[in-house]
Amino acid sequence: MPPDAGPDAPLVTAMRARELGRKSVVVGDRVGLVGDTSGAAGALARIVRIAERTSVLRRTADDDETTAEGRLERVVVANADQLVIVSALADPPPRTGFIDRCLVAAYDAGIEPLLCLTKADLAGPEAVLDYYAELELPYVLIRPDSDLDALRDLLAGRISVMVGHSGVGKSTLVNRLVPDAARAVGTVSAIGRGRHTSTSAVALRLPRDPAHGEDAPAGWIVDTPGVRSFGLAHVSADSLLHGFPDLVEGTVDCPANCPHTPDETACGLDAWVTAGKADARRLASYRRLLASRSGEGDAREPDQRNPGVREE
Repeated sequence: MPPDAGPDAPLVTAMRARELGRKSVVVGDRVGLVGDTSGAAGALARIVRIAERTSVLRRTADDDETTAEGRLERVVVANADQLVIVSALADPPPRTGFIDRCLVAAYDAGIEPLLCLTKADLAGPEAVLDYYAELELPYVLIRPDSDLDALRDLLAGRISVMVGHSGVGKSTLVNRLVPDAARAVGTVSAIGRGRHTSTSAVALRLPRDPAHGEDAPAGWIVDTPGVRSFGLAHVSADSLLHGFPDLVEGTVDCPANCPHTPDETACGLDAWVTAGKADARRLASYRRLLASRSGEGDAREPDQRNPGVREE
């Protein structure tokens, strides 16, 4: 799936060769093929080699690494260089806890995040942007009548994976970006939950934008099924902190091997927040993720409430 593949490149049907053993092939993998690669009807090639991955975005089914389910690690996509976190501003309301989890997963994988805020005609972005003010997180606002030019510019020439809760308008957005995608579109229930309309991850080549020149790479987007959780049991405690770059400097004065938990009186993060260097909600979110990752808490039950913004 090279980002510079031409629009006329054939679509090849291929199966994994037996010599690869149990090595799995995931969306985004760059592979070596043998056999009939013409793309003609009935043609079949074999995947005989999987190139080294430049990045791997993973998630675990749950945060409790003491259970088999919690240790189940899933590769979402390989070789992506941008994670587009799609969140609605209303119906359903934004969940900063979910966004925080996605950010941790992106930083852990070495993938740049982009926040895509949909349904901007129903609510303003101020509460969400204020929460992430210290991160300088790139974002784009989407309304039903948006021309999507700003988003297309950010996707051009890149391999972007799109994640989001069901009902946030991700499939609608994909269909607008790639008119031939025909991704299923669902509705949001009265309790603010969307139906899972996408059932599998799929890579879609973006149409070329004449504004970037005929020779400019168009880029790819990987649409993923709507998710209700983004488990981080596969992320180490140290890496988890790097998903909160606004808190990292506050740990300088922490004792060695500080667990950064609320009961650690010598932890420097509390003083960092008290001094106004970071948002208290960000520290609370970090500590919830720490607790839920070890099976000691539930990130879906925040200890603080942010009016208008749900934390999970």
